[in-house]
Amino acid sequence: MTRLAPDATRLSESVINGETTPLAIAESMIERILAQEPDIQAFVSFDARQVRADAAQNKGQGLLAGVPVGIKDIFDTAEYPTQFHSPIYTGHQPSRDAHVVTLLRQAGALIMGKTHTTEFAYMQTGPTRNPHDLARTPGSSSAGSAAGMAAGFFALALGTQTAGSLLKPASYCGLFAFKPSLGLVSLEGVKPLAPSFDTVGWYGRSVRDLQLVARVLIPGFVVPDVERRPLRLGFCRTSRWDQVDPQVAQALEQAADQLRNAGHQVSDVRLPDEFAGVFDDHQLINDCEGARSLAKEFQRHRTQLSPSTLAMFERAAATSWEQESAAKARLARLAPVLEEHCQPFDAMLGASCGMVAPVGLESTGPSDFIKFWGAFGWPQINLPLNRVEGRLPIGLQLIGRFRDDGHLLRTAEHVAADLQSIAQP
Repeated sequence: MTRLAPDATRLSESVINGETTPLAIAESMIERILAQEPDIQAFVSFDARQVRADAAQNKGQGLLAGVPVGIKDIFDTAEYPTQFHSPIYTGHQPSRDAHVVTLLRQAGALIMGKTHTTEFAYMQTGPTRNPHDLARTPGSSSAGSAAGMAAGFFALALGTQTAGSLLKPASYCGLFAFKPSLGLVSLEGVKPLAPSFDTVGWYGRSVRDLQLVARVLIPGFVVPDVERRPLRLGFCRTSRWDQVDPQVAQALEQAADQLRNAGHQVSDVRLPDEFAGVFDDHQLINDCEGARSLAKEFQRHRTQLSPSTLAMFERAAATSWEQESAAKARLARLAPVLEEHCQPFDAMLGASCGMVAPVGLESTGPSDFIKFWGAFGWPQINLPLNRVEGRLPIGLQLIGRFRDDGHLLRTAEHVAADLQSIAQP
């Protein structure tokens, strides 16, 4: 892979300081896109002329002055079609931008185009390939945004997460990613799937990039400026740790040791056995809410839905209202128990994924270690571990308590700094 551009924070500073222009940045990205996009296929919609025109009019002001951004194709955009990777919506053109896209533009960002997603951000995969190995998947529904980031097509990218759709591609592609607490970022203009879990998130090249976008998309948001001290970190493997591949487990254990050597307290956390049901409860709720969200498409265009989406409808039809309500009640009862176990810590550590990116484009692998925390709406970050040249990326997951997003972002900044010297085995 070619050397990537500086992070978004540095790019914005360089535009504001007059060191470069939005158009110059755009041209460098366009050059890379034209060379590599035929292999990677990150974009579903890209128009170099539109990007150049927008860059020429960009005033070079704001927190994201001149910063190129990729937009997952479930966000409405007035300049580009929004098609949800579904033949039902081929050529569908919204009349206005989604709220978060408007906020990005107002902050000076340059929209590079729409990135490939899975069908309705669910399971049916698109054509996008992993830039680290074109024979492998880049991950689930935010795949185009992640692959485009890893290839250097833009400096930031929007995604969403319902189960593992943001952090899984980040883990597979070696990116920084932030999924905020449920409900913290506006979903206006974003196609819903499972409202109990749907969350807007984003990719960056550094923790400070994640913080920068948070200031744009969450008005009034503040990352606390606290004194550095030894962090208190809990390492929670969950009941499915036996599904983690040895090389991934070794890399994560080594990262935990590195943090201990840096002076931080890293303690093992074991949750009560009743938490083993969280994975299945998430799936059940996801199916039922997904079937309701896509009821119109199912009734009018059933033959144009993929087998994986139709299977979701079958599972939902076999689930009673009482079963769904019971699953939601179980999560509600467990939430304060989880809070109690995690309260002593600045953040929890865990696997983002139990494997490196699998070979093939049909399956993206399980999302269990991500959706476990997402079931409670907690904020999540993927930190890419440093790796030996030629090895595939592995992600370390950091989890914060609900609506303690600022503290999690600050904690991630310290953790990332102390992991810089570690390389994966």
